[in-house]
Amino acid sequence: MNQKQNKTTLQILLEILFTSTKLGLTSFGGPVAHLAYFKDEYIDRRKWLNDKTYADLIALCQFLPGPASSQVGISIGILRGGILGGITSFIGFTLPSVIVLVVFALLYQNFSLADAGFIHSLKVVAAAVVLHALIGLGQKLTPDKSRKAIAVVAALVMLLYPSAWIQIVIILAAGLLGLSWFKDKAESNIEPFAVSISKKTGILSLTILGILLVSLPIITNVVNNSLLNIFDIFFRVGSLVFGGGHVVLPMIERELVPQGLLSPDEFLAGYGMAQAVPGPLFTFSSYLGTMMEGVAGAVVATIGIFLPSFLLIIGALPFLSELRKRASFQGILMGVNASVVGILLAAFYDPVVKSSIFDGADFALGTILFALLNIWKVPAWLIVILGVIGGYLLNLLGF
Repeated sequence: MNQKQNKTTLQILLEILFTSTKLGLTSFGGPVAHLAYFKDEYIDRRKWLNDKTYADLIALCQFLPGPASSQVGISIGILRGGILGGITSFIGFTLPSVIVLVVFALLYQNFSLADAGFIHSLKVVAAAVVLHALIGLGQKLTPDKSRKAIAVVAALVMLLYPSAWIQIVIILAAGLLGLSWFKDKAESNIEPFAVSISKKTGILSLTILGILLVSLPIITNVVNNSLLNIFDIFFRVGSLVFGGGHVVLPMIERELVPQGLLSPDEFLAGYGMAQAVPGPLFTFSSYLGTMMEGVAGAVVATIGIFLPSFLLIIGALPFLSELRKRASFQGILMGVNASVVGILLAAFYDPVVKSSIFDGADFALGTILFALLNIWKVPAWLIVILGVIGGYLLNLLGF
């Protein structure tokens, strides 16, 4: 099926790079759309995987923190061309949006874009997109009263005590509640997952992840280096974000804005712009890194936020088949996912609404954009364009 027996390693890697770059240039619409593009290209057209293996990969990545669509792409690259194939697949899928967001950040800094009218429109776009994502996540991850209660309590705690450490405590507490409350709701007919990575390699990868998570905050306290600090922040976020790209918003915001590393306006402008580009939403980190430390900051932030995905994929693949069958593991993730909805709900109020909706005109524009997203299923990149045009028209009319 994989048709690679007669190809050299270089040919396989170039094939992965070409295919993933094509996807990185054309995959608009967020994680769900990315998975549809992947199926069309990798499974239906190129026959690199069968449907069952692809479904298993998606299930794996839904169980892990980090960007699910990027992790699926990395996994396909690994199965096709080893670890180098995973890296190549990541570069092709991610680099186009990284370049666009770095250029946007440089323009923002050098041409005083902060005062441009379309920047405020991007913030209104961000409000509509986050609300749309929040409703979708809520329907999927909090289908019953118990999980809704976890989400509400998580939101209240985050609003009253807004800090990155409180957020981690909420996630851990929700996992423990999930272990106790939701074991009976676990699925029992999960298909096994076959993979060629050894358990020894998986343990080594997870060990590296654990060492970095523990040691980086200690090192940054001893060594006063801005790039190291950026790497520490984004590595922790990439290791702890459950729920996909939109959930990265509150976690990074709590790490950057209260410390004065970015203003709320700078933060939301980049988040709005990230909706307009193809590829993973986690490339928002490239914009943030550029705003803090230029191109070097972009490179460090991007590597920092995506590196945990590589380590988790390599570490989880050998063990996932067994873990997915365990009711306790499924219960923990149900609780964690419910808390993610609450964390995003708190972030929807602060900083999203507080920094974007100032008057009736903003509210009207945001409502229209949300309706286009939620009811008429207009893609996010088109919502950005319509939001900028709508903001311009409102300005012309004197609103």
